[in-house]
This record gives sequence, structure tokens and C-alpha cells, in this order.
Amino acid sequence: MSSSYIATEIHYHVRSISLPSRLQHPSSQKIEGELKRLKSWDASSLPSSSLQSEDMKAGLKGLAELYNSVHELIVCPLTQEALIHQNHHVEKPLDMSVQLLDVCGSARELLLLMKEQVLELQSALRRKGLDSSINSQLCGYICFRKKAKKDITKSIKVLKTMECSIKSYSHSLLDVDHHLLMVINVLKELSTITISFFQKLLNFMCGKNTRGWSMFSKMVSTNEMDGIDIALCSFHRCIRKNDAKVDVQIVKRRLGELDGSIIELELGLDCLFRCLIQHRVSLLNLLTSSMF
Repeated sequence: MSSSYIATEIHYHVRSISLPSRLQHPSSQKIEGELKRLKSWDASSLPSSSLQSEDMKAGLKGLAELYNSVHELIVCPLTQEALIHQNHHVEKPLDMSVQLLDVCGSARELLLLMKEQVLELQSALRRKGLDSSINSQLCGYICFRKKAKKDITKSIKVLKTMECSIKSYSHSLLDVDHHLLMVINVLKELSTITISFFQKLLNFMCGKNTRGWSMFSKMVSTNEMDGIDIALCSFHRCIRKNDAKVDVQIVKRRLGELDGSIIELELGLDCLFRCLIQHRVSLLNLLTSSMF
């Protein structure tokens, strides 16, 4: 079942960042609600290998909304005033923002390359069908996916290092006022949930190891990435054996589904990428303004 962005009824412990009403910034309740929904999505999501593009779209939407709300908190005069003499609290989130931008940029580039490969295969199938000359296009896609999975694995390792860095990060909270404490916690939570989302997205894009799988084996538990990998690997084997048992329409349908999913994910990642840039600029401005 596809997980929904709408808050689920799954019990999940979420640390509150709420403050007494007299101290609370107007955006803090909104941020708290969005964090709870994202954490519920994160906790209730199926294993990454079984997530569908709809799940990832929901996560992208929620994350973009959270970044927009955090932006409102960062640019408010109360936050800038609180950081006048304690701008070191911004340094860690600022470092994280660069790494998250790199991961997001890599995911966007990978989706673009994947879309190009899919379009080439779709075009070749329309022109050649089961013609044995399509074998080169199939080999090209399969090789591309193998390389892509290696690149994805490297990005996942980077995220794991970032995750450990956040857990080990400590700072002195002496003489920190209530508003600044809330901002510090929000920035830490924001980095944590963003890392978790990208881990799920990259695992979704990586898919399972399809070696030895038949066309229909475990098809029920696959996502769009797995579906086309399975179909094309089976298609490739049949062509090499001059076996035309594979229905080319299945391959075409899978390619169409994947193409649609890639387009939607690209739009979501483009939006999130802009949010990440805005977030970094806001942190830089905050750090700069607090120096004067």
C-alpha cells in the first residue's frame, strides 16, 4: 500500500519543539506540524525497495513545504537578534546545506540521464520491435544502470557519514535563550529528516539486484525502477537466445511508467533543489548579519 503524506495514525515518537505561546514564533507551530507529518511518513513508509514514485513525491512535497516554513523562521528579526553573539550555531547547518545540495544535484543529474536512456529505448522499440539489432540499446541501458547503482551507493555512504555527524554533534547551550534553542533544534531536525528522505530516494532509484530474476518474479513487490530492470534483463536474455516469448508491449508499458515517474520526480527535485539553495543563502545571510 502506498504511504500517504497526510498524517497517518501510526504511533511514532516525535520530539516536540513547541514553546510557550508568549515566546513562540508564528511559524514554529507550522514547522512542528510539518515535521510530525514527515516523520510519520518516514516511519510508515514501506522498505525503500518497495516504495513507489507516489511515496517519493509525497516526501518531496512535504520536505519543500518544511523548508519554506523554516525560511520564514530564519529570516525573522527575532532569530537574527538571537544570533548576534552566537553565530557559531549556524556553522554546522551551513556545512550540511552544501552536502545536501550536492546529493540533490547528483540525484537530479541521474534522473536526467535515466530519462535520456528511457527515451532512446522507447524510440528504438518503436522502430525495431523485437529486431536483434536493438540489443546494443539494451546493453547500453543495462550498463548505465550498473554504473548508476555504484554512484548511488557512494552517495548513500556520504549520507550515512552526515547522519553520524549529526548524531555526534554537540554544542554548549549555556546562555541560549528559548527562541535560539528552538532555531537550533529546528535546523538539526531539518538536516536529519532531509538525510533520511534522500536515503529513501536513492534506495528507490537504486532498486534491487535483478540478477537471475524472471520477467514476472516478485513483480508485485517492485517499484518502477525495478520493474523496468527486470523486464529489460529478461528481454535481453530472450533476444540473445533468439527466444521471442517476451511480450514487447510489457517492456513498452514499463518504459512508459518509468518515464512518467521520472518526469514527476524531476519536478519535485527541482523544487526541493531551489528550497535548498534558498536555505543556504538564508543561513549565509544570517551568519553575515550576525557579525555586524
